[in-house]
Amino acid sequence: MKTRFPISFLVALAAAAGGYFVARSQAPAADSHNHAATAAVYQCPMHPWIKSDKPGGKCTICGMDLVIASVAARGAIDPNLVTLTPASVAVLDVRVAAVRRAPLIRTLRVTGAIDDDDTRHRYITARVPGRIEKLFVNYVGAEVKEGEPLATIYSPEMLTAQREFVERLKAGTSAFSASQRADARERLLNLGLTAEEIDILEHTLEPTAMVNLRAPTSGTIVARHVYEGQQINRDQTEAETRLFELGDFSSMWFIFDAHEQDLSWLRAGQSVDVTTLSQPGRIFRAPIAFIDPNLNETTRTVRVRVVLPNADRALLHKQTAEGLVKLDSPEALIVPRAAVLQHTGTAVIYVDRGGHAYESRNIRLGRVGDDDVEVLDGLAEGDKVVTQGGMILDSQAQLARAASGLPTPATEKPAPMVTQATAADDTKRLDLLQPLALALADGAMVLAADDFAGYQNVLPTIRTALTAYIAVEPAGQRTSLKQFEKTTGDRFDLKAARRDFEPLSTAVADLVRGTSLHQATEFRIFQCPMSPVLGTGRWLQRTPDLRNPFFGSAMLTCGSEIK
Repeated sequence: MKTRFPISFLVALAAAAGGYFVARSQAPAADSHNHAATAAVYQCPMHPWIKSDKPGGKCTICGMDLVIASVAARGAIDPNLVTLTPASVAVLDVRVAAVRRAPLIRTLRVTGAIDDDDTRHRYITARVPGRIEKLFVNYVGAEVKEGEPLATIYSPEMLTAQREFVERLKAGTSAFSASQRADARERLLNLGLTAEEIDILEHTLEPTAMVNLRAPTSGTIVARHVYEGQQINRDQTEAETRLFELGDFSSMWFIFDAHEQDLSWLRAGQSVDVTTLSQPGRIFRAPIAFIDPNLNETTRTVRVRVVLPNADRALLHKQTAEGLVKLDSPEALIVPRAAVLQHTGTAVIYVDRGGHAYESRNIRLGRVGDDDVEVLDGLAEGDKVVTQGGMILDSQAQLARAASGLPTPATEKPAPMVTQATAADDTKRLDLLQPLALALADGAMVLAADDFAGYQNVLPTIRTALTAYIAVEPAGQRTSLKQFEKTTGDRFDLKAARRDFEPLSTAVADLVRGTSLHQATEFRIFQCPMSPVLGTGRWLQRTPDLRNPFFGSAMLTCGSEIK
C-alpha cells in the first residue's frame, strides 16, 4: 500500500530542514561570542565581590553556587550598602527595631557590708578610777535599754566627791555660796552620777563609794572589754578605759562603694534591693540616703549609704550583702545594645533602607543601659536599625570595602584586594576563635565560683580549642596565642590555675574585642584594674553580672564591663 503526502507538506518539511542546517552552521559563532562575553566571571549573587573565573565554585561566605555575572552585577558596589535577597533575609533571620525616645534603664549590682547606725554608736568609758565590783551585762549581743546599769565601780574618788557635796549641803548658805554648792554638784555629774542619783543623795545625805555605769542609750552590746575585779587607773589611755561598745541595731546601714563612672547615674532617693546569704529569698528595700562627696583617691570610688529597718534583727552586724540598684535617666534617644557594633573603635550601626538594603552608619554613643544605649548623633527617631544579623552584614560590608580598594574606617588606608582564599581564611579563623572564647567564658565562670574541680573539667575543652586556633592564626597577629600552649596543662590548686588563666583570657578577650564576635549577645568583656598577674586583666562572660575569675569570692565584683 502506498502512502501519498500532499505537496504542501513536503515543501514545509524541506524548509524546516534547511533552517535547521542554517542554524547549525551559525550556532558555533553565536555560542563562541556569548561564551567570550559571559564565561570570564562567576560571582555570588549574595556577595558579588566573591568572584571566580571557573564555573562550579561556591561562595566562601554563604556557600551559594557562583553564577555567571551579569552586566548589572559588574557595576559599582556601594561598600556601605548591603543588599540581600528576600530568601537571604529569611535564612539569616535579620531583625530590625525602631529608634525611639524613652528613659534609659540600667541595673547596677554592688557588694557592700551591713553596719550599725554610726550616729548612734557609743563607746562607754569609766569616768572615775576604781575597781569593777559587779557586771550586769557580761556578754556581747545583749540588748540594753537607756539608763540600765551595766557595771558597778568602787571608787574612793567618788566617795570623796560625795562627802564634799554633802558637807556643803549641811553647812548651808552661811558657809558656802550657791555657786560653790553648784560646783560640787557639777563635779558629781562629771564623775558619772546621774541627776536622779544626786537628788537622792541630797535627801539621804549618805555618801557612797559605789557608782553605777549606765547605758547612755538603748541598743546592743557590740563589744565588752571589762571583767569583774578589773582595776581602772587614771594613767590609762582612752582606749584602755573603754569598757563597753554600744550599737543601735533597730536600723542598719548598707554601705557600698560606687565607681566613678557610675556617679552620673546615682542620686539620693533611688531604691535599692539588698539581699544577704543569711536570709535567702528575702529582699530588704530602701532608698539611698547619702552619697559621700569625697572620692577615694586610691580606688576612685565613693561610699553610698542605704538605711534599712531592722526591727526583727534579721540583718547582722558586719555581714556582707549585695545590692541591686535600678538606675534610670531622663528620656533619651535609644537603640538596642545588640544593634551596635564597635570592632573598629567607632560605633557602627546598620539602618534598614527598605527593599532588603541595609546601610552602614557611624554613630556617637552616650550612656549604656542594660538593654539599650543612648545615641547622641547619627540617628533619628523612627529609623529602623538591625538588631540581629548585623555581624554578618558588617562582614559583607568590610569585604566589599576591601574589594573596592576604599580606605577602611579604622586605618583610612587602602585595604588589600580580597580573594576567595583570604576571605575563607578570615572566616575560618573567626569560626575557630568563637569556641575558644566560649570555653574561656566557661572557665571564667567556674573560677569565679572558686570551683577548681569545675575548671579541671573545662580545661581540656580550652586546650583543644586553643590548639585548633593556633593552627590558623595569622603570622602578623599582635599577640600570638602559641605562647600560651604550655599554660593549659593540669594544675594542682586554684591559685596556680588562675595564674595561668589570666594572660590567656586577656589575650583572647582582646582578640574577640577586635572582631564582630564582641557584639554577639552571648559575650561580654570585663576588666579588672588590679589583677594579680598582669595588673589589668580581662575576661569573657556570657552573663551581664560581674563575676571576677582572678579573685573569686575574695573580690567577686572587682572590675567593670568594657563597652
